[in-house]
Amino acid sequence: MTVVVGWTPDARGHAALLRGAREALAHREDLLVVNATTGTAAVDDRFAADSDVTDVQALLESLGVEAQVRQAVVRDVPGELVAIADEVGASLLVIGIRHRSPVGKLLLGSTAQRILLDARCPVLAVKAAEAPGR
Repeated sequence: MTVVVGWTPDARGHAALLRGAREALAHREDLLVVNATTGTAAVDDRFAADSDVTDVQALLESLGVEAQVRQAVVRDVPGELVAIADEVGASLLVIGIRHRSPVGKLLLGSTAQRILLDARCPVLAVKAAEAPGR
């Protein structure tokens, strides 16, 4: 079986990555790290640079986790994560989440909500440590 992590090079992505690695180790499963974006912004800080991918691979190696990292530019990021989880028969899909107001969710939708509702496997939503003053 495989643990799939939806990863972005930020605090939420790091929290999801560490938890996904811990789950893969605990259950002796493969780990697949997915970094996907729509590519609609001129500068997209959610799409990892080569150096970020190298750092993630080094971190996972130091934790004793063998992992594959996939990057993709797609129309539908939540749909891509769910499709990849289905493709590999994931036992778990781990995503990082952030606090959003009800109005923010209404106006912008929720990637996490779509994944939670559409995934066929269990989904673990991980919060990053809150910033000071929050």
